Amino acid sequence: MHVDLFDFELPTDRIALRPAAPRDAARMLVLDGDRTLDMGVRDLPSCLRPGDLLVFNDTRVIPAQLEGRRGDATIGATLHKREGPRRWRAFVRNGRRLRDGDIIDFGAGVTATAGDKGTDGSFALDFAGDEPVELLLERAGRMPLPPYIASKRGGADARDAEDYQTLFAREAGAVAAPTAALHFTADLMAALESAGIGHATLTLHVGAGTFLPVKADDTDDHTMHAEWGRIDSATADRLNAVRAAGGRVIAVGTTSLRLIESATDAQGRVQPFEGDTAIFITPGYRFRGIDGLMTNFHLPKSTLFMLVSALMGRERMLAAYAHAIAEEYRFYSYGDASLLLP
Repeated sequence: MHVDLFDFELPTDRIALRPAAPRDAARMLVLDGDRTLDMGVRDLPSCLRPGDLLVFNDTRVIPAQLEGRRGDATIGATLHKREGPRRWRAFVRNGRRLRDGDIIDFGAGVTATAGDKGTDGSFALDFAGDEPVELLLERAGRMPLPPYIASKRGGADARDAEDYQTLFAREAGAVAAPTAALHFTADLMAALESAGIGHATLTLHVGAGTFLPVKADDTDDHTMHAEWGRIDSATADRLNAVRAAGGRVIAVGTTSLRLIESATDAQGRVQPFEGDTAIFITPGYRFRGIDGLMTNFHLPKSTLFMLVSALMGRERMLAAYAHAIAEEYRFYSYGDASLLLP
């Protein structure tokens, strides 16, 4: 499909620079069948049914952005995928000044050697020393806010260390937050439990590829970056049991949805999964493992807007986003939510 089919006019002031406070005070646009409802995140228990199951991504964001020097050159690096105990793949700013074997000094006693350059322009970085790379990043790195937020605010600050982690963050390894889950608080989870709505977790380490624009003119020519994920056997069994009992599996965030779909077989049963996924969902895709999605509002011509268009229909989503823009909903990582129930 032509990428321009997923374009729409988004005023830049609709991109949220800070999350709602408290988190569950965000607004929520509900698309339930043919109905379009303006609601709030705190209304979620009344929008779902007893027996439904929300599925969260428990990945934890690491401070994956680094600034360093290679001689006289300033080098910026955003880690996006672990390739070994001390090796990460990274998108590099000013990469034309970098060669295989160059040593980058990121300060705070953190150095890395540049390795091979990939076809996507990224570099392998091998971190020196014996300390776990996570400790090195805590010293020298900063939170990897999306560029359309960081550029307006002048980068991440101390608040983002908390704001950009979800209530469920356990497994360190993501370089972007699974932002739909940022809306959840302990109070909201208690209300969901009281309403008979369960929850489960899986792990998908979100990569920096989620920030990259689609440069191809046709979706067939776009290559997704692979991300590592895991669904254990107990979680797979629980998702299958919910649907067998007549409940619905509602993915919280496109990351949860993509991993569930990657793990679901042709008969609609979720299988245990551990490994990389580069699934790219566009209109025409047949969903097998989920029955709904809670997600934030996405940018024009993004792979995530293509995904929600596959779930609800492109014309339906363009109309819903036009409504959201007119009603001044807040977009993207720190923005408001939508609940999509086909």
